[in-house]
Amino acid sequence: MARIEQSLSNRGSQKWLQLAVNLKPSVLDDLILPKLAGAARLSWCSPLYADGYAEYRDADFLQKIGADNLAPQLAAFWPERGPQWDALACSDQSDIILVEAKAHLGELCSPATKAGPGSREKIREALDQCALYIGAEPRAPWTDVFYQLANRIAHLCFLRKHGVRAWLVLINFVGDSERHGPTTEREWSAAYQIVWHVLGITKDNPIRSLIVDICPKVASLGVQNTETFVTSSTIDSIAMFEDAPIVPVKQA
Repeated sequence: MARIEQSLSNRGSQKWLQLAVNLKPSVLDDLILPKLAGAARLSWCSPLYADGYAEYRDADFLQKIGADNLAPQLAAFWPERGPQWDALACSDQSDIILVEAKAHLGELCSPATKAGPGSREKIREALDQCALYIGAEPRAPWTDVFYQLANRIAHLCFLRKHGVRAWLVLINFVGDSERHGPTTEREWSAAYQIVWHVLGITKDNPIRSLIVDICPKVASLGVQNTETFVTSSTIDSIAMFEDAPIVPVKQA
């Protein structure tokens, strides 16, 4: 299954991302659009309330971004159960936005791939080819360290090599006290310096120009920072102040 329906999350990056996309997309748009060349508007494809907050991967992910013609090439490049994208969006200039979201530093330290021997070898080959293609000098195998980010970068390269104007957007939420997340952008920046060093991707590597880092503040979403499900009445009250359309929210 390449479409994975989600419940409304009550904590962490998934919670904040679901709220941002469905209630206050401008919080994300205002940080992303200035870093895209010429785009003026983003249309969010996932995770949407009307779609069960579904997240996408594999061929369904390609269909969602209008690149379903690449399904055979993706199948040859990567085994099934590839990256499950936290969010997807398209711009009015045909930019494709691939999102990986974090709310605390522990989320950066993803485990090694758990793929079986056959799939693992295919993944290793794809990651090695990506590292070679972008001129990275890994200090450890990408299958073993920061694997989640590494496989997202590999898919970014895959799309770019096939003519898709794709961008990887790293959304690092600031101020998630529930998860003891970073309270400043500087904390995120320091953590990513370690990540890039281990992955062997220098600051001047061209791939970095296709990776957009943003640090939206949890407080900008206007939701009380408590470890509870957000109710539809909370959504209603927030929307009143923002003149935003009211988005119904599933109850727990």
